[in-house]
Amino acid sequence: MIDYVKGRVVHWDTEYVVVDVRDIGYRVFTPNPYGFAKSDDVVTIYTHHHVREDATYLFGFATREEQSMFRKLLEVSGIGPRVALGILAGGRPETVAAAIKQENIGFLTKLPGIGKKTAQRMILDLKDKIDAVQASIGAAAAGLATMDDLFPEPEPSAEGGKVWQEAREALMALGYTSAELDRAWHALQNTVKPDETVDSLMKRALQQLFKG
Repeated sequence: MIDYVKGRVVHWDTEYVVVDVRDIGYRVFTPNPYGFAKSDDVVTIYTHHHVREDATYLFGFATREEQSMFRKLLEVSGIGPRVALGILAGGRPETVAAAIKQENIGFLTKLPGIGKKTAQRMILDLKDKIDAVQASIGAAAAGLATMDDLFPEPEPSAEGGKVWQEAREALMALGYTSAELDRAWHALQNTVKPDETVDSLMKRALQQLFKG
């Protein structure tokens, strides 16, 4: 089991980074590849080593909290690694944990790939287990913060329609500020296609945010 990799990130894509560890390049799928793209320093990426009959994957995270929540999500019936990765791309571990504990289906169904039935399964399968991992996920999972603190409302905007609003809310959950997202939207608004999805718009916004 590979628990973490430590090296220099030499390549970024919309879904993964490549980490050079002693002249071996490890492809690591991560919720926010561009979060590792701001420095040439050696980084530590906490990983989950996923083995299937036909393939082996590394999923990586910036913190132990993300790694722990990812593994908990895999315990939910119907949630595989790709969906779990999308969940963490749409919300921080403490916000996801708090939403599960407080049975906030409205928040959970806004996460990529999560419908009402899956959200209900998340609550059913994990609500009683959140307390057991709250030390690693953070005090928010224990309900010590208010819902307003954990799920802040985005600044109102008439631009972008529903797709951008959902993408914007998910990006705010990743820690980006309203000012940063307004700048990203200003650069993207003229290129949004009629069939643009939330996931694709998030990825393009992240690329723009990385460019600064």
